[in-house]
Amino acid sequence: MTQPAPFRYFKTSPEIIRLAVMLYIRFPLSLRNVEDLLHERGIEISHETVRFWWNRFGPMFAAEIRRRRVDRMRARKHWRWHLDEVYVKINGVTHYLWRAVDHEGEVLESFVTLTRDRKAALKFLKKSMKRHGRPEGLVTDRLRSYGAALKELGRGDDRETGRWLNNRAENSHLPFRRRERAMLRFRRMRTLQKFASIHASIHNHFPTERHLQNRQDYKLYRAAALAEWRSLLVA
Repeated sequence: MTQPAPFRYFKTSPEIIRLAVMLYIRFPLSLRNVEDLLHERGIEISHETVRFWWNRFGPMFAAEIRRRRVDRMRARKHWRWHLDEVYVKINGVTHYLWRAVDHEGEVLESFVTLTRDRKAALKFLKKSMKRHGRPEGLVTDRLRSYGAALKELGRGDDRETGRWLNNRAENSHLPFRRRERAMLRFRRMRTLQKFASIHASIHNHFPTERHLQNRQDYKLYRAAALAEWRSLLVA
């Protein structure tokens, strides 16, 4: 049975919806900033429409990007993960955003918990390994929850800890922090989990390490990423 077209019954063209969702998630813009940018291009919509679009289509775009990448990631050799957690305030209560990053800097998994004990670390690791497979090596900080959780999974021997070894994971938090400031923080744990997962997938999709590439190669990668983005959810 074929799935119904995701843009069915929408009067706005899919190209405009994709553009609005990309602007809101990829860049540190508010809903009203996106509304103003689209107004300059002759597209009259409300900021509440942008909110509805990213809530409706953001998870679909992120899921399709992940599906295209998971199989390719599983085939990689010498795959090493970097694990780290960062605190996020929600209504004055501290939550923890766990993140798994591969050796190339792509965010594999984002997971939100209220604690950062062994139980939370174990749940995060099981979820990550179920989706992406088991890595050959793991790099973490000195948080003892990782050691306890990995020991239960039988993976404690290949864990690496050390100064500056986990910079991949530390740097992966920076785009999210910029986005968090633009959104004036989050109000619900469910919203944080949803946005962190979508933001990570879409941020991975577009080339970011332009300082490691020459101008010509960066333009080619950027054009390829935009072309693939425009083909998402095409019936």
